[in-house]
Amino acid sequence: MKLILKIAKNELRNLFYSPVAWLTLLVFFVIASLTYCNSLYSMANTQEVMIRNSNPGWNWLPNSLTSGLFTDLYKNAASYLYLFIPLLTMGLISRERNEDTMRLLFSSPVTTRQVVLGKYLGIVGYLLLLVAVIMLFMVLGFFNIRDVDYGLFFSGALGFYLLVCAYAAIGLYMSSLSVHFIISGIGTFMVIFVLDRIGMLWQEYDFIRDLTWFLSLQHRTQTMVMGLIITRDIFYFLVVTFIFVSFTIIKLRSERESKPWYIKAGRYALVMVLALAVGYTSSRPALTGYMDTTATQKNTIPKEMQALIKAMGDSSLEVTLFDNLLSTTSKIKKGLPVSRNPEYLAAFWEPYLRFKPGIDFKYEYYYNIDPRTSDSIWYQRYPGKSVHEIATKVAQRSDIDLTPFKKPDQTYKIANMAPEYNRMVMQLKYRGRTEILRTMDDVQTWPGLSNVAAVFKRLLEPEKISKTYFVTGHLERNIHILGERGYSAHTAKWERQSIINMGLDVDTLNLNFQDIPANATVLVLADPIINLSPVVQAKLKSYIESGGNMMLLGKPGRQYVINPVLKQLGIQLHPGQLVQPSYDETHEKVISRFTPEATSLSFEAGDGPIGTSTVTAIFSDSDSNTAGYTNKPLLLTQTGKTWLKAGDLVIDSTLPPFNAAAGDVVKDSFTTAVHLTRRVKGKEQRILVFGGADFISNMRLSQNIDFIRAAHSWLTYNHFPVEIPIVMPKDILLNIGERAAKVQKIAFIWVLPGLILLLGIILLIRRKRK
Repeated sequence: MKLILKIAKNELRNLFYSPVAWLTLLVFFVIASLTYCNSLYSMANTQEVMIRNSNPGWNWLPNSLTSGLFTDLYKNAASYLYLFIPLLTMGLISRERNEDTMRLLFSSPVTTRQVVLGKYLGIVGYLLLLVAVIMLFMVLGFFNIRDVDYGLFFSGALGFYLLVCAYAAIGLYMSSLSVHFIISGIGTFMVIFVLDRIGMLWQEYDFIRDLTWFLSLQHRTQTMVMGLIITRDIFYFLVVTFIFVSFTIIKLRSERESKPWYIKAGRYALVMVLALAVGYTSSRPALTGYMDTTATQKNTIPKEMQALIKAMGDSSLEVTLFDNLLSTTSKIKKGLPVSRNPEYLAAFWEPYLRFKPGIDFKYEYYYNIDPRTSDSIWYQRYPGKSVHEIATKVAQRSDIDLTPFKKPDQTYKIANMAPEYNRMVMQLKYRGRTEILRTMDDVQTWPGLSNVAAVFKRLLEPEKISKTYFVTGHLERNIHILGERGYSAHTAKWERQSIINMGLDVDTLNLNFQDIPANATVLVLADPIINLSPVVQAKLKSYIESGGNMMLLGKPGRQYVINPVLKQLGIQLHPGQLVQPSYDETHEKVISRFTPEATSLSFEAGDGPIGTSTVTAIFSDSDSNTAGYTNKPLLLTQTGKTWLKAGDLVIDSTLPPFNAAAGDVVKDSFTTAVHLTRRVKGKEQRILVFGGADFISNMRLSQNIDFIRAAHSWLTYNHFPVEIPIVMPKDILLNIGERAAKVQKIAFIWVLPGLILLLGIILLIRRKRK
């Protein structure tokens, strides 16, 4: 060991007497300083301006400043190692050959292994300086960021150092192959480049997909930079280091021995077999360990989701990906074999595999066209072509092998994807039950935590699945209409926030011809336009009397249609329409605020305010038999800002002045939504009433989605959506202002690099004089 340390010390001394080493350190320091200081200055300037001019309580929520500053720093620093490592390592062995000191070195009482390990230890020691540069900015982060998330520092520094050590091992081996520095440097660059990109090669071929993905460097440091340490990534870097250091020992030893070629080749093969065996074993999901170093555990699925997975126990969960070549979501190729490892398994399923490593993944690729969706554009693009001919054209154009893709009739034998519009979905099977986990028509594509939790809970607790029926037959709001008045966004299978992707079953019900099913959990009557028939009113009355849950939504001008039903509940919609004069908006747009009852509906509710466009007031009807209902307001108009306009309201004209003689009503605040509860047959009956129906229409739903999801959750006794709390970061403010950030910028971009340059020049001049 003493000899190894002496060789390492000598190698480290040679590096510090080299202009390349000083120049590398200087350039790396400047790059890191530019990345950190520019981002810090921009953030400090923005924070100071916002707090001074906008809101004293302003912060960077929901963003983590530690992650924002240091993620870019790590990534930028790692990306330039392509240039630095080849420059530093190209002379490790080549220099000994050029200076003809290799023979002298091997003639001394030192083994090849000691020489190689000593030189590797020397370069690794120098690379600690690059890590020290990163750690210097970590120290700054402790002072610059309030409540800094220091766990990111540990994981990021570890990932960065493991990466540079692996790169150094590659450079050491390449240096042993040639006497020419340039060739060694280029060789190192090429090997690093190949290992970085190999994970994207041949991913469409089953027999080599996992091998190239395992060899890839590309995704290894990203998880550590984000604060997640995975044992298989640590083993990977150690395996890569072992391979190339061992190769270097074998190469130098082979030059001194007269052995048959197959013995030399066998040594290389033995190293590879051992390395791949360790790498394969360490990458098995059941043997993989995880450590989330972030303060908010943002890389770990929440405890609620972990509880669902734990409830599955050791029972197998089978996940089959159905991907349609001609589906809109397949156009981004996230479901195709080429994206299976990076997009599907690593990016989406990895957090769940951490807690349930035995998931059985299967894949079914097919092609079909559903004329109900925009996919029918294929027929316009390829007129007169059959589905098979269109699929052939698309596959040729996208350079995709059509062989694995099943024809429509073959797919029907496995599963009927027509109810899912032949889109890309995942079919989950657990203990004989089957549920569909859908992909979304947005940039993220894959379902979120809430969507996955809903499907898992449906598999585990089928008895809690609720059935929500939207009443039709009187021109009510329709869950299949895409227009402004429609409610299709509630039930769109490709919308992330739709209630069916939160775990609810939704259907329509025409009470003129159908009875209310016994399995109905909630009945929704949304803005009927024509009078309800006596038959329908009788069915609704019977349903309410029996304790059924309901959501009722009216609209100004049509109060007379829904008020007969509301009379049974002891409330009525007030004649007229609420108006809120505003300079920026038309006067029918009324802002309502939440009451404590509204925020307690569900964890989803939020705290308002909420836009209730085209709405009227709700009041208690003293002449009605309330049958023991507890009536509490959910939404109230803003104090002193609204009044009730009697008669018709013309939106596109000037708002008439308040006229009490015409029936206009003014109050401090009006109730626009209420909930009613009572005990019936041993359970709590829950009813929601809204004075307007537009605020949850397709146009407005995205603005009020949290509240409407909370409403559906409350009506279904909070079984769905599954409660997945969001933990906000604490490092949301900087401790410094714009001026202090500017001083740091000058010091670290100009002053300190100048001192490093001066120190290097002085040391090199003194060395030259000696």
